[in-house]
Amino acid sequence: MSDILIRAATAADLTAITPIYDHAVRTGTATFELEPPTLAEMTARFDNLSGAGFPYLVAVIDGHVAGYAYAGPYRPRPAYRFTVENSVYLPPEAQRKGIGLKLLNALIDESEARGYRQMIAVIGDSANAGSIGVHTRAGFEMIGTHRNVGFKFGRWLDTVMMQRELGPGSTTTP
Repeated sequence: MSDILIRAATAADLTAITPIYDHAVRTGTATFELEPPTLAEMTARFDNLSGAGFPYLVAVIDGHVAGYAYAGPYRPRPAYRFTVENSVYLPPEAQRKGIGLKLLNALIDESEARGYRQMIAVIGDSANAGSIGVHTRAGFEMIGTHRNVGFKFGRWLDTVMMQRELGPGSTTTP
């Protein structure tokens, strides 16, 4: 495999990002969305996150987007402002090649550089061993499971909660 370049996503990348997410929505349980968002909606989401100062990254191999990751607000209340929730998505052909871990580690570094102190992973489907494994390798710890909170593809799904401190974490005040 060629070298993996991780860089900040741009609006031009959304034409490659949108079908990656579309596939995840239509075929997987990593996201609990039921209808894939349009390019216009993905653009609005990208603009909102980027405009608010959250990191949004792409993995590029041979000039093509091979996955993306971003951090966003964990919860809207102001006391949560130092905590982010992460998302990482790869097309099927890019999975199990180390791209997700590289994206996640870069997202952690970028989130730390922006002053965030905690990162939460809300992993759709407790059977999602790939995502749980990648987060574990990136230093996340299991903090709990919300059982049967989503319903997709005719079955109930759990969400797995994992957490990782960023930078000094809670050892100092921001």
